[in-house]
Amino acid sequence: MTQPDYQTLIDAPTWAFIERTNASYPPDTATLSIAEQRAIYDRMCAAFDTPYPPGVTSHDQPIAGVPCRIYPGARPTVLYLHGGGYVVGGLHSHDGVCADIRGATGLTVVSADYRLSPEHLHPAAFDDACSVARTLAAKGPLVLVGDSAGANLAAAACHALRRESLPIRGQVLIYPGLGGDLNQGSYLTHANAPMLTRDDVLFYKDIRHAGPAPAGDPTVSPLQDTDFTGLPPTLAIAAECDPLADDAQAYATKVAEAGGRAQWVVEQGLVHGYLRARHSVPRAAESFGRITSAIAALAEGRWPC
Repeated sequence: MTQPDYQTLIDAPTWAFIERTNASYPPDTATLSIAEQRAIYDRMCAAFDTPYPPGVTSHDQPIAGVPCRIYPGARPTVLYLHGGGYVVGGLHSHDGVCADIRGATGLTVVSADYRLSPEHLHPAAFDDACSVARTLAAKGPLVLVGDSAGANLAAAACHALRRESLPIRGQVLIYPGLGGDLNQGSYLTHANAPMLTRDDVLFYKDIRHAGPAPAGDPTVSPLQDTDFTGLPPTLAIAAECDPLADDAQAYATKVAEAGGRAQWVVEQGLVHGYLRARHSVPRAAESFGRITSAIAALAEGRWPC
């Protein structure tokens, strides 16, 4: 299969972001120990830290027994679930992203520090996501947002909670991995994409299980559910140069075919993890603007597209 010409697809500012990331995140990171992976990821995220927007503050407080960071603002509340392959990341890794969402929308943002693998196998992270979402939604309307693995958890939580009549106004899934077919489409076309490869996906797919990931379990792979009815309005956003790219389209299509409101967007020339480039790459900044506008619209009960 002919591989994409990334030199053409990816512009100079995005390449600068990729190179800056790679400077602190070696390509063989997935082969290192979990402790080493977490240390590398934390250092890399810290390199992209930015000050909070004016007026934004945060404090840490457990919700449903899960450590959380709260960025106070108006209601409805935004629950943010961070990426990191279910292995790395936490309250610090996506602190700037959450602060910027709070700054752009004015809404209260809650970041959940769900349990990580391999110490805590599935369904630990899923259970944490559901518990925090259920507790927050009991107090008022909620928008679920997540990137990568966190987008998987957001979608899985929406599937699990949809029959509970909770006021979940929408979900925004950013370069989500939702359990698509690893042997076709973008998983092959972008198997060797910068920032995330198909081999990386294979590693992270199984690590939250005691063996191979189970098939057909929507708590693991929302795309493999057999029922897509009753889901909240959904915006799924893919990075073009990402093996996960097709999952966003496939998921939004299934929601729409089941009678729901859903839209997918492919961010041209962007790569997995581009949220960290929102202050340095014009394409990423434009996408982040679309993300925060969609969150604000869903919070108001409006369809953003």
